[in-house]
Amino acid sequence: MTVTARPAPPPEATIRPPGRHRRARRWHLAGLVAALAAAVLLVGLPQVGPTTSAEPDRLRTLAEIWPDAEIIELPANLTDGPAYSPMLFLDGATSVGTAPSPDGTALRLVIRQPDGAIRELRRLPLATTPQYGGFTVDGSTLAWSESVADEAGRGRTEMWAVEWDGAAAPRRLTTDTGDVVFFNSQYDMVIDTGRLYWVAVAPDPEPATELRSVTLAGGEVTVRTEPGAWALSAWPKMVSAGSGETGPIRVRDLDQRRILDVPAGPTELVTCGPTWCRVLVLAADGPGRIDLMRPDGSDRRRIGDGTVTASTIDVAVLDRFEVLSLSSAPTALTSSQQLLVYDLERDEPIVVADEVGMVLCRGGVLWWSTGDNETTSWQVLDLRTLLS
Repeated sequence: MTVTARPAPPPEATIRPPGRHRRARRWHLAGLVAALAAAVLLVGLPQVGPTTSAEPDRLRTLAEIWPDAEIIELPANLTDGPAYSPMLFLDGATSVGTAPSPDGTALRLVIRQPDGAIRELRRLPLATTPQYGGFTVDGSTLAWSESVADEAGRGRTEMWAVEWDGAAAPRRLTTDTGDVVFFNSQYDMVIDTGRLYWVAVAPDPEPATELRSVTLAGGEVTVRTEPGAWALSAWPKMVSAGSGETGPIRVRDLDQRRILDVPAGPTELVTCGPTWCRVLVLAADGPGRIDLMRPDGSDRRRIGDGTVTASTIDVAVLDRFEVLSLSSAPTALTSSQQLLVYDLERDEPIVVADEVGMVLCRGGVLWWSTGDNETTSWQVLDLRTLLS
């Protein structure tokens, strides 16, 4: 099977207050470039199936493996007209996302119900260059960040929360957010035991990371400074904010105050989550293969050899599925990818969908766009339903 790949459109990797702390780029921009490179460089799929088969390279499909798996289709536009961008699924069909106001003057944050009904949480004037980010949920509590800029380009970021399954108004948790840095990960903000956590660049001469938190009721922010460049992972873990080009890759356990050095060779770019690491092994002429392994180097396995794209920054969703994209029509402008998941339990790649555009995954829910500008829709698969 001969295939070629086209990287998916790169997501916005950071949400930061516009115009603040430009010197902070020393570590986080370098780390982001390295992390994104490890996530989107071209890798490929191994052959599967017996070599004597008439179709030795054929990949099995989602329907073959999980015949009861349900893919939900959502219209790309809200009932009042504007295009909708899902940011996080609160359950298999209810989502929170952004959409312009019908008059085009503001960017709204809304909860979209399965029947299409919307609940507007917030709206910010488009003239302020608004950004919503860091979405995280714990039970009925949804939290996010908001960043805006004034006419002089001075920016500010605030943290907000709401009980998403009720009718209460959103509440501002704090404006004391520091120089926030996000990596387009599902762990950019995490909730644990009634507190919301995020990371910011410390105002130190040497690279350092502030771990900031506030209670879900709002109030005073606590700050813990850690030397080096770090990103949040599943609590209580932090991981190196890079892929090996900016220094060793490490996993830090905040509760046990222990740091694990991840083994990596000189030709390997490593990106880690809490339980798995993605290893891009470079060859003389470019990417050679992609492996997954445990942070201590154990259970290493090859999952790719050719031309496939890792679709998410997060490694091994639900500790089981690595989300991949394969270009099925390199000359097409939209919806040209084949979406796959590599099932670590079965040790094989599985085709989820063809003719796919954007691909996103948060909290165990995978969603993607299909169609062109006239017929676009969102397709949603709750990967959690495949675990049983």
